[in-house]
Amino acid sequence: MQENSHRHRLKKLDTLLVQSRTLWQVKAFDCTLLPWEKRFPCLANKVWSISDVDIDELDKTQAELNAELLPALQQDLQRSDASWQLDLLGQVETALTKGDTDLAQLSVELLSHKEASHFSAGIKGRKWSQITAFAAQIKPDTSEVLEWCAGKGHLGRLISKAHSRPVVSLEWQQNLCDEGTKFADKWHLPQEFICGNAFAPQQSKLKRDQQAVALHACGDLHVRLLRLASQANTRAIIISPCCYHLIQAEQYQGMSQVVLDSELVLSRHDLQVPLQHSTIANAKQVEYRHREVIWRLGFDSLQREVNQSTEYLPIPSIKQSQLNQDFEAFCHWAAEKKSVDLPVDLDINTYLEVGVQRQRLTRRIDLVAHLFRGILEQWLLLDRVCFLEEQGYSVKLTQFCKKAVTPRNSLISAEKQTN
Repeated sequence: MQENSHRHRLKKLDTLLVQSRTLWQVKAFDCTLLPWEKRFPCLANKVWSISDVDIDELDKTQAELNAELLPALQQDLQRSDASWQLDLLGQVETALTKGDTDLAQLSVELLSHKEASHFSAGIKGRKWSQITAFAAQIKPDTSEVLEWCAGKGHLGRLISKAHSRPVVSLEWQQNLCDEGTKFADKWHLPQEFICGNAFAPQQSKLKRDQQAVALHACGDLHVRLLRLASQANTRAIIISPCCYHLIQAEQYQGMSQVVLDSELVLSRHDLQVPLQHSTIANAKQVEYRHREVIWRLGFDSLQREVNQSTEYLPIPSIKQSQLNQDFEAFCHWAAEKKSVDLPVDLDINTYLEVGVQRQRLTRRIDLVAHLFRGILEQWLLLDRVCFLEEQGYSVKLTQFCKKAVTPRNSLISAEKQTN
């Protein structure tokens, strides 16, 4: 993807997201009907024709989801003489080029087998694969690396060892800094830990002759890095964004001029749409998730009747063990948490059945919204890319590993252009 095409693609994605926001900018738990059914009747008929048992499998693969739903959506658009560039939905994967490395060879290339076993001790396999794949994208030279939101410094120590270069690891939790320091000292690595708040003034430690890296820094944390690094004219920035919804503001604050000029207003809820793509949940986890949603919606229908309300009532997180009890116990627990006075002669099975029907509805609302999760994430990524280009960086947007390793596999690599 050429640099000057990032802005052009971002504008096209923005247009489609604005046109389609009725379909994806929805809080499914608030709904008692398909909120867009009248405008998109063919799509409504299509989602209700899909069997409940097929929804999760269909939702796993974007290409299959597109193939299943887009013909019906296209029919509705033709009926209303609307023109959307739906081919963008099928270009999400091809728009991102793969990195230059073979994941299977990375551990061998970066560390000896014995060293890799020590460095990966205590790190889950998938996480170690992410760290290794990300570290392999770092261009070897002698400049200092700043590891942003370092945790115990797993990424930084791998970079320090593999590339024989100094690393400064910034982390706000002192106990994590202490653990990372012990490991670095044991291996005589040039890795320094600084305990500091990434949001505090004068804490960033960013400077010009440096490579700043961040693997899965959440929301405002990676945005903060991009802003501070560009202000410091940091020579190279390499990040993999994560958890876009973890922001302090009530609404998303755009970075690039295209997004600053956009009609889109995104809530934290909207920013979770790109994250709604689970490829690793096992059958038991799926069963618990479905049961929890049914129970939450069943209780919500109950509280609406008791409170004479039309609004969804959120309840606190629950322990998985509570899902091994029964729905009635759950309702009494939720009622106590939210100060809802339940009737004595409660027909609990009626509300459980309502929960089942509402869950069938929410799954179909979410399924349609998921048509747009890929382009919404790409819109967010390109907002960051175009911002960096506006600050004088040459930027690449790639994938640093396969989605099976992590769905958040996008990599933004930026280098300051020199005149």
